[in-house]
Amino acid sequence: MQPAALTVHTLAEAERADWDAFVRACPQASFFHLSAWRALIEEVFGHRSYYLYARRAGAIVAVLPLAEVRSRLFGHALVSQPFCVYGGIAGEDAEAVAALEAEAEALALRLGVQHLEYRNMAPRHPEWPRQTVYATFRKPILPEVEANLLAIPRKQRAMVRKGIQNGLASQFDADAGRFFALYADNVLRHGTPALPRRFFERLLDTFGCNCEVLTVTDRSGRALSSVLGFRFRGEVLPYYAGDHPAARALAANDFKYWELMRRACERGDTLFDYGRSKLGTGPYAFKKNWGFEPQPLAYEYRLYKRDSVPQNNPLNPKYRAFIALWRRLPLPVANVLGPYIVRNLG
Repeated sequence: MQPAALTVHTLAEAERADWDAFVRACPQASFFHLSAWRALIEEVFGHRSYYLYARRAGAIVAVLPLAEVRSRLFGHALVSQPFCVYGGIAGEDAEAVAALEAEAEALALRLGVQHLEYRNMAPRHPEWPRQTVYATFRKPILPEVEANLLAIPRKQRAMVRKGIQNGLASQFDADAGRFFALYADNVLRHGTPALPRRFFERLLDTFGCNCEVLTVTDRSGRALSSVLGFRFRGEVLPYYAGDHPAARALAANDFKYWELMRRACERGDTLFDYGRSKLGTGPYAFKKNWGFEPQPLAYEYRLYKRDSVPQNNPLNPKYRAFIALWRRLPLPVANVLGPYIVRNLG
């Protein structure tokens, strides 16, 4: 018996429920495949999105979210997904996957982009050029709170206990106010532009209970460290973070992630996704010290008008002068200028 015919489409607003139902059920899909990202990326950053999907016998069998990123500084690209650590095609139907890849390539050629980028968790095209700078860190959450604490290696567990002994407390915030103040100051200290505050406010409004802000305070109530993260299919994804310069001495960052893990365990979540970090950086070492094993991310590229994979990240030596200059900006100035630059990075 011949399989039902396959068709490829662009997502319409009325089809979002079908798309999201498929994403929640598909093992290859992630939080970043949800359809709500389309409006976020278009409205906040001005990047036109192309959400492609394949149907067979009336049912969605594969999806591919894409966005066109145009930048005078960093080039012209078609990316799945900008501002997201995971992307690419989600689906197990081999014919549907091939059809979406063919449609994406045709779209890339029509748009005249310099490259097409898939932010895959696992390799799909070993022969394609690949970005090798990133790894992700994912680990199951054990059913018992104490078991999760004991699973943290001794030295890092001591830091968690130090935070507890210092009288730190955590709470979920209803808005992005305290988080953004810590985040914006933190990225300025690292010499990178901040995303706009309205992006974080839109995340909270769009994803509701599946997007949350956890903030750590000292005994006086001063906010020391904060993280905005996501929940998806029992996974907890701490995604954007910031801290006060005093946070390290008080072990506020270790305490923050422990509190997030503890609360996730208590409500029955099953996986902690620490997110991506660049190899050889402090955050990479920090996550390894928590007992998480790095999993290299397979960011694959189809190059059309360039000879090599773009390196639009702070590890690129050509950005050192910019980073040094950015660190010297007053915070209000950096917060005004930052969104105009960071929207082009994706």
